[in-house]
Amino acid sequence: MIRTIEMNDEWIFTKNNSVTYSLDDIQGGEEVTLPHCWNHMDGQEGSQYYRGQCWYQKRLILSSEDKAKQLFLEIGAAGMLGSVYINGQSVGESRCGYSMFRVHLNPYLIPGENLIAIMVDNSLHKDVFPLMADFTFYGGLYRDVKLLVMEDIHFDLQDQGRDGVYLNQKKLGSNTFELEVFGKVINESSIPVMGTLIVQVSDHENKTVLEESQELSLISETAFNLKSEIHNPTLWEGIENPYLYTVNVSINIEGKTYDLRSMKYGFRTLEVTAERGFLLNGKPIKLNGVSRHQDYAGVGNAITKAHMDEDMALIRDIGANSIRLSHYQHDDYFYNLCDQNGMLVWAEIPFISIPSTLDPENQNALDQLERLIKQAYNHCSIYCWGVQNEITIAIENEKTYESVNRLKDLAKHLDPDRLTAQANIYSVEDDSQLNTFTDLVGYNLYYGWYYGEMKNLGERLDQFHRVQPNVPVLVAEYGVDTNPRFHSYSPQVKDYTEEYQLLFHHNALQTFNDRPYVLGGYVWNMFDFGSANRIEGGDSGKNLKGLVTIDRKIKKDAYYLYKAYWSKIPFVHIAGRRFANRHRELNDIVILSNISSIKVYKDQLLLKEINSEKPVKLVQDLSLTAGENHLKVVGVDEHGTIYTDEIVLHYTMELDNSYVYIKKEEARLVVNWFEKFDLTDVKEIELKESCYSTFDTIEDLYTNEKAKEVFLKYFDHTTHNPRFELTKGVMSIEKMSKLSFFNIPKELLTVINKELNVIKK
Repeated sequence: MIRTIEMNDEWIFTKNNSVTYSLDDIQGGEEVTLPHCWNHMDGQEGSQYYRGQCWYQKRLILSSEDKAKQLFLEIGAAGMLGSVYINGQSVGESRCGYSMFRVHLNPYLIPGENLIAIMVDNSLHKDVFPLMADFTFYGGLYRDVKLLVMEDIHFDLQDQGRDGVYLNQKKLGSNTFELEVFGKVINESSIPVMGTLIVQVSDHENKTVLEESQELSLISETAFNLKSEIHNPTLWEGIENPYLYTVNVSINIEGKTYDLRSMKYGFRTLEVTAERGFLLNGKPIKLNGVSRHQDYAGVGNAITKAHMDEDMALIRDIGANSIRLSHYQHDDYFYNLCDQNGMLVWAEIPFISIPSTLDPENQNALDQLERLIKQAYNHCSIYCWGVQNEITIAIENEKTYESVNRLKDLAKHLDPDRLTAQANIYSVEDDSQLNTFTDLVGYNLYYGWYYGEMKNLGERLDQFHRVQPNVPVLVAEYGVDTNPRFHSYSPQVKDYTEEYQLLFHHNALQTFNDRPYVLGGYVWNMFDFGSANRIEGGDSGKNLKGLVTIDRKIKKDAYYLYKAYWSKIPFVHIAGRRFANRHRELNDIVILSNISSIKVYKDQLLLKEINSEKPVKLVQDLSLTAGENHLKVVGVDEHGTIYTDEIVLHYTMELDNSYVYIKKEEARLVVNWFEKFDLTDVKEIELKESCYSTFDTIEDLYTNEKAKEVFLKYFDHTTHNPRFELTKGVMSIEKMSKLSFFNIPKELLTVINKELNVIKK
């Protein structure tokens, strides 16, 4: 039988990089406990965080009994690359920084004490994804490490998967499902034997509802596939009823169990259509979703089960029914939580922002997708595999399409029954060929923050639906950076106030609810997260778009907006409690609640009664008096249960300046940077293929001194961005013009082409 030994304690860690540490003891290291992340501070504080090669070491002493077994080291994840050595010998590596991997130890072990050394590297490798993204690329052994002690005969542990056993389901009739169990058994001995594969399914009461067996001739590798029917199963119905069966799959030889997998599994059907939307078990539901990164204040991404439990509790509290687990494979424990709590999961890989110029086939993205699908295959909560996120930021061409198509094809090959998805940046045209590849399309839309106005969100979705009426669409990201210190009576774009976040998200929710063809959306983000080089709203090192702060201590007002829209658990909440010092006598008070009957009190006097089903209720022109003003809201649900919330507001004579975000002087990329160029009377020209143009990559322009001079004449101010070197191999001026960040007038492209198109290649 399999035994699992935790290997998280007594590791020696050093940031000093020496190849001798594969064999020799680390000198001057520190003792750490896993999970461990070396960017737990600098990865969240707005500095150049440490990226490099670091080492971990641990001594392994085995009992004579264990030495006779088959031993595998399981590394939950190594960010971003991991190389494992046993007694100085290289035994395996991972170039997938968010996936679990295993190495077989037996060929490298010696009697007595053995040295395990793991080199972990989070520096940039131009053929390992992500190459560029808006989050910290944390380094470390940031998940559990385990020793697996196995018999000679066991399920396959080195097929890039997790269980070595795969469960698949197919609905055969109104009350019948087919359960397919397949995989491979490995026989490490030289003796073929006969064995029995036993599949047993039991319900919540531990009653066996299915038991099947299959005789196997176990040679070195033996594939198996067993199909059975299960009648009248209780369905897994998302948050309404996340019913899970226990599926035990074992290998037995002469009455002895050699290996066993015990998995929780739910039966359900998934479908998506442009007309009826997303269907779970044939019933249309709106995807009320949030996105989540896997980090936490002060620990980086070395989060524990307690952290993950806390995150799930908060996500459940607002009533979400779906989670986009961004932008990479998450801990298997969190997928388990999603199964148990009925969360529909968008799972994805870090094929983000820019493709690899070093590897045109983007093989690492394929490798990461294979591991994600195989390792998370048995989680019924996962409804789609995401194959790319904003991969066209710098370039969109035939090679892009080929890469995305290869990923989609691999997903369908490994898992034909789940949906495929992608998340496009706003600049991808509605009629782009890209939108035809996956089963559903998501757009990351930030109208009213990075570009445009809030109202443009609905206009863009309507436009997409007119152009692509048969493509199921949702909003895969939307949000605004918010520092809960900042407040305003007149919230505006980029003021970072709680009040603007509330307006923005209220508009988004109304937009989705008013459009039946929109599958739903994913709030960006449930929690603030580390983005080491960002400076947002007076705070460094973090993306502040969360509904909850990175330390999970402050639930911003928008958190309660979603709870009012989505949750069935009654509550009342008065928004604006951190806007405590008010310098106007008359104030509008926003109440967020899913209770229709509300009473509002000021200084214990009944001020107003509200009867409204609307999640957002407003008390207008509430008059404050000098000093403290005590506000209390009392809600009574249909059962007569009372819910209350209270805040204290101070009427002050002057504005509290601590509530105002003071914008720093704009950088060189100012709004009208192009005004120094003459854009009057610009006439289109016919481009010559033999000469340079705005369609060539920046890197191609740099191969010619004259073409490079033209680029620098217009865009020298962009070369100081740290991302410039990463993108110049795939970015063109034409592509830059489609991104709001660069603010390039259409006329300027013609002016530049007049200069480039006389320079021969």
